[in-house]
Amino acid sequence: MPQGGDTRDTPTRRDYLKGGGAVIGGGLLAGCSGSKSETTTTQKTGTDSTTTTETESETKTSENGSYSVTMSPVGTVEFDAVPKKIFTRLSHHTGMAFALGRGDDVNAVNGPEYYDTTWNQFTPRLPGVSVDWSDLYPSWEVSKEKLYALDSDVHLADPASVIQLDNWNMKDIDEIADNIAPWFGNSLSAREQKVTSEWTGDYQYYTLWEQFEKVAKVFREEKRYEALASVHDDLLATIRDGLPPKDDRPSVAMITAGDVTKQIWAYPVVSQGFLTAHTRPLRPKDAFGGSVDSGATVDLEAMLEANPDVILFLGGMQPDVSMNDLRSTLESDPVAAKISAVENGHVYPQGARYQGPILNLFQLEMSAKQFYPDQFGEWSTSDGGPYPEFPEDEQLFDRQEVADIIKGNF
Repeated sequence: MPQGGDTRDTPTRRDYLKGGGAVIGGGLLAGCSGSKSETTTTQKTGTDSTTTTETESETKTSENGSYSVTMSPVGTVEFDAVPKKIFTRLSHHTGMAFALGRGDDVNAVNGPEYYDTTWNQFTPRLPGVSVDWSDLYPSWEVSKEKLYALDSDVHLADPASVIQLDNWNMKDIDEIADNIAPWFGNSLSAREQKVTSEWTGDYQYYTLWEQFEKVAKVFREEKRYEALASVHDDLLATIRDGLPPKDDRPSVAMITAGDVTKQIWAYPVVSQGFLTAHTRPLRPKDAFGGSVDSGATVDLEAMLEANPDVILFLGGMQPDVSMNDLRSTLESDPVAAKISAVENGHVYPQGARYQGPILNLFQLEMSAKQFYPDQFGEWSTSDGGPYPEFPEDEQLFDRQEVADIIKGNF
């Protein structure tokens, strides 16, 4: 079985457990089968944290054809049939549905126009694969009323995150699960954030691919997951084998900005959580040395002090973002022009941090080329998206193979 972690030398949850999941809120979620009480311990393995859990079974099929899947924080959720209508809140879940060939069944996503555009910067490199999420319900500030109207078969959303929204409480979470469909999502693993006091259950963290494996079980698409996880494992092995010595790795800053001369938001590149699933396996140096929290505001003076060798610009793949203009702006600024990344022309675009499995494959490849061109080939300094069309011998994974898996032809 292929690994599902973020780095090749990190064991998957399968190495630790046969089953997992908690009874949340006293078993208040609709569709949750009984699950015995558990003991949880957190273990640090390499670059990822893994929480082990003692429960009866992770996935179980009953005689009547119903089946259950277990994941924190929702516990063990029972399904009578494979869900058809899919609600998602954050785009890593949307990307998981897309990877399983269910992108057209999604009815909601945070920022539909933005994420539709983002995914469509990558789909041109996947023969016969397309997606259109532009008219979906924008689900960041989700309401109960809209969930009733959508009448989904599963909510790929983290109730421990939803409960942090205004006007949501545990009673509302349970109501939706009882009256519409169960919750099945995990979002706080993005940065391994703590649950707030409103959430009454336990919480454990997963890598992007560990969570994807569980979502695949919800849709009975284990074989499709395994095929994509094999591609992912091969890509990680290629990266691992090509990494230069530690002293030869660049310092990297990931930023975004509306106006890069006035306000810049910075993000870690090697911190725990699946938001760095496309940069942490490449083991760069964090230009800020871990001192900058996700989304922290910095100015050009702070950027110069950090002096990154590489600058990644989130959202730079968007068609309305000109990377050439951004580079010119930095080069003409008296402070920014002194930054090593600007001096050497190493300012590159990035796509999305809340990435699903397919974007993770592309962004691992693009980051490898941006950090280590001598080892993995140079990144094309095109002006934004779509994703460059590299010659076959410069591709770090097979586009046709991935497209075939998404389409079910494997």
